[in-house]
Amino acid sequence: MTRATNYTNATQQRVLRLIDLLAGHELQGLTPTEIGRALGSAAPLVTRDLDNLRTAGWAELHPGGKTWRLAPHAIQISLRYAAGLQMGAQNQRDTQRRYGTPPGLAPDHY
Repeated sequence: MTRATNYTNATQQRVLRLIDLLAGHELQGLTPTEIGRALGSAAPLVTRDLDNLRTAGWAELHPGGKTWRLAPHAIQISLRYAAGLQMGAQNQRDTQRRYGTPPGLAPDHY
């Protein structure tokens, strides 16, 4: 008997699409109606999703109070990601310096 391994959840997928949709609308934001049209969802459902994102720190009401945008949390995650990559690159350079460069290889070959 084959066990099902599809754990995809429609609600979670809709929320992830909502996050993608909000990206790039930080200055003006989007209304729940605009979001609903873009996602093919009813405005009350979108409002519930937005409130959950707000609770988690991912979305916020625009200062005008009628539109929504991503909260700084999304950018903070990107900055932590970039810092992690930089740290990994630095660790690799430190290891190369510690062990030296093999004869005949330039440091950028590995």
